[in-house]
Amino acid sequence: MSYADKLFQETIRNILENGVSDEGLEVRPRWPDGTPAHTIAVFGVVNRYDLAREFPILTLRRTYWKSAWDEVSWIWQKKSNNIHDLNSHVWDEWADKDGSIGKAYGYQMAQLSRYRDVTPDGLKKAFGDDLTGKTIRLDGDGVCWMDQVDRVIYQLVNDPASRRIMTNLYAVHDLADMALYPCAYSMTFVVIGGRLNAILNQRSQDMIAANNWNTVQAALIVYAMASAYGYQPGELIHMIGNCHLYTRHLEIARELLSRTEFPAPKFSIDPTVTDFYRFTKDSFSLSDYQYHDFTSKIEIAI
Repeated sequence: MSYADKLFQETIRNILENGVSDEGLEVRPRWPDGTPAHTIAVFGVVNRYDLAREFPILTLRRTYWKSAWDEVSWIWQKKSNNIHDLNSHVWDEWADKDGSIGKAYGYQMAQLSRYRDVTPDGLKKAFGDDLTGKTIRLDGDGVCWMDQVDRVIYQLVNDPASRRIMTNLYAVHDLADMALYPCAYSMTFVVIGGRLNAILNQRSQDMIAANNWNTVQAALIVYAMASAYGYQPGELIHMIGNCHLYTRHLEIARELLSRTEFPAPKFSIDPTVTDFYRFTKDSFSLSDYQYHDFTSKIEIAI
């Protein structure tokens, strides 16, 4: 039995039984035919996954986890906001003629911030002797400039007791220049008892199109960071503000509710990779991944 399937079905059932429709309200999203894209929603869903026990992937239908990692790589490794650096087409509708999605996602990860608690010895411990290709720099006045991903790595290596290990994509001063406000907008990392735990905060969640995709992405980040920097994987908590089903997805939701799940697949990671930036989709593997066929077309509201 896959625990990810159990939580997914519980959430779908909760929305169908207790959700509130936004019919009659002015909504931003539109279907490709131009009509308003209405939803049924509940507030404040919290799902917990123990990553030491199983990989949180659906078997009710297939989740393309390698493509999910490709988007992680685009944001967290390449720190790009251009779809030409992405191997899938999930962002095509939001890109401009040059492929940019504006000051969103990877753009925010790449922005440098100032820190006064960084030392040369700490940098060497986290990144080695060679910082070639990195934007990290130490100023003469004791200030270090680094981006959000490098900051997480630095803290995991040098200050695992910190309660300030986090990323944030929701930069309010740049929202006007983003093609889409970030949905999954922050991650908080907490090391307790040698286990790396994380919270994924999401302001809005399209359950059918994106729920397990986002869960799998966050899980892969935790597995990679834990393995590279000497921790065991811990819990992933997925916190969702507006958790909804689009009205055109209701029949798909009911179909997925009627299915019986398969056992969770076995997950493995290449233990020789000790640098987050060196992970690729081939650094991870799933064995015995069984899933139901899924042929329904999922319309995407833009």
